[in-house]
Amino acid sequence: MRASPWPAVWAGALALLVHVPDARSATLRQLVEVVDFTGLSVSPDGRLVAFRTEQASVDRNTYDTVWYVQPVDGSSPPRRLGEAGAPLRDGGAMSRNEPALWSPDGKWIFYRAVLDGRVDIWRAAVDGSRTGRVTRDPANVRRFSLDDGGAALLYGVGATREAVVEAELEEYDRGVHIDRNVPLGDPLFRSGHHEGRLATQRLVDNELVRFPLLSQVPDRWKSVDLATGETIELAAGRVPAGAVAPADVPQDLGRVLQVAEEGSSGRIAFLARADGPDGAVGQIRLAMLPGRGTRRPVICAAAPCVGGKITAIAWRPGSDEVVFAVTDDALGQSLFRWNVVSGNVQPVVASRGHLGGGGRWDPGPCAVSSEALVCVAAEADRPPRLERIGLESGERRVLFDPNAALAHDMATSATVRPVEWADAQGRRYSGQFYPAAADGTVPPPLFVVYYRCAGFVRGGMGDEWPLATLARAGIAALCINAAPPAEDAVERYEQGRAAIEGAVAYLASRGEVDPARVGIGGLSMGAEVALWTAMNSCVARAISIGTPVVSPQMRLLLSPWEQVHFSRLRRHWQLGAVDETPERWRTLSPAFDVERVRVPVLMQMSEQEYRGSFDYTIPLIGMRRADVYAFPHEPHQKYQPRHKLAVYQRNLDWFRFWLLGAEDDDPAKAGQYARWREMRQHAPGAD
Repeated sequence: MRASPWPAVWAGALALLVHVPDARSATLRQLVEVVDFTGLSVSPDGRLVAFRTEQASVDRNTYDTVWYVQPVDGSSPPRRLGEAGAPLRDGGAMSRNEPALWSPDGKWIFYRAVLDGRVDIWRAAVDGSRTGRVTRDPANVRRFSLDDGGAALLYGVGATREAVVEAELEEYDRGVHIDRNVPLGDPLFRSGHHEGRLATQRLVDNELVRFPLLSQVPDRWKSVDLATGETIELAAGRVPAGAVAPADVPQDLGRVLQVAEEGSSGRIAFLARADGPDGAVGQIRLAMLPGRGTRRPVICAAAPCVGGKITAIAWRPGSDEVVFAVTDDALGQSLFRWNVVSGNVQPVVASRGHLGGGGRWDPGPCAVSSEALVCVAAEADRPPRLERIGLESGERRVLFDPNAALAHDMATSATVRPVEWADAQGRRYSGQFYPAAADGTVPPPLFVVYYRCAGFVRGGMGDEWPLATLARAGIAALCINAAPPAEDAVERYEQGRAAIEGAVAYLASRGEVDPARVGIGGLSMGAEVALWTAMNSCVARAISIGTPVVSPQMRLLLSPWEQVHFSRLRRHWQLGAVDETPERWRTLSPAFDVERVRVPVLMQMSEQEYRGSFDYTIPLIGMRRADVYAFPHEPHQKYQPRHKLAVYQRNLDWFRFWLLGAEDDDPAKAGQYARWREMRQHAPGAD
């Protein structure tokens, strides 16, 4: 029998009634309302860069998006052009990194915008003189391009907004037919945000990704004369030639992940990965095709192309060079130039953080002119800003930093440093560590979040645990970068557990944390590792998870997709039907023995997913071992600003309670603390 993780001192501990300072709450809000960048693109003459900012508003529970242009040389500040409305999302938390389209003369940018409940194409004069709507279609615009001369805008639409509403109401009135297209864990009517409105969601090509009703209606293409505003519908089957796509490139080197076409010559750079027949992830390779229709690629064989993980590519205009980014194990990035004729590769710059074209989780390539890159730069201790990087010199210069106040606050009140350590088997790990000041002679407690620590970390993967704020509150925090995941689920989870235990031992040996007071959090795979560690280790005193873990209930809700979902379960978790692989189910899922979860669990999950956890959350609630919240209209990663702030605040309160014995005296929180005190009384070993 393993030792209880509950020290006997809890029986006589007195909770500290300490109100969270206003500065701490302001910091939480600052983290929610960080300005992010997306959509970077350089003008045809290389002088200007267009970009979009995206900032949450807690007061209005929405996001503000604004388009700007700025000289690439930084000779003047950015010029605000126009609003883009709500972020464009595909039913998830991540906004689309959709660059602006430049007119051939460089005087206008064109972009999709969600305004007044509709998605249209807008254009803005880069001198700031005017902004206007180009399309006024009864359907939302899905795709667009300019004709060769830039005189007409071509755009594609699907079902009209009126038709979508009618289809939703007809289902509501007549009843929803339950089949594989209905996500069984969601409300049936208008359950998720799409294109600026709550929409009825359906599954299309897999059991996980939601789309609005009638999303599969084929595109109809139209043309707008930009001089007269006259709109005509193009003949059926006439589709404008689009940019090169992965499907256009031969798959000889493996699955094509990214493509970039050089405008004047038609040369195509691409990234491809050849995965093994057993599902093992292969190496990413950088290559170039002389043009569309050719099949003999030129492969980059230089050391940076072979030894690292290439994550983004772009052509340097007017040259034979492809600029590419390499991400290291600690998720720092370096940029290189590959000459596709000579084969020579030259370094541009190295960073301990992200350097990309915008987007938090999938930043994409920087915007490229003939002389410089324009990148969104971010590190664990410094929020995103726009930087110019010289292609020849590597010189970095900040162009625009709307997060300067938060950057100053982080620099003066929060310390972050990269750390590396080994687990008991000698495997190496990396992470970002936020030290906390010791209170008296005892080292501070530690909170650990496991999965991914890229760019400005904020709250780990899924952004739910305010790491810098926890450190200010007296709880050291560590974000761990997961090692390349093993295909076997037990091996994968054990690797995560070993990483956490190794980190605790390493930091405790340096006197920086108290190994008897450790909390763990995680979302997605991080949630799986957190709950696995709670069931199979004594290291944690409390945990917090943001998503469910695999269980029979989850399998049932996703089972209409039959072989699609079942093959996913078999590949990633080695699970068949419950009666087919019973021992595997008992090993992996807490649903078969909730007594294994011997520490308190805070669960803050999305409405889209929380029903998949009922077979273990309901028993844990009954045992006074879990406190569970679900957030309406949220996908896998939550994104509504008020929800983000609430999740941050509750996680801060949770770990202050369990690791410091502290409570906030805010009367509005009396109910939560009454529940948590009751959980403490029912905790294993509390007697």
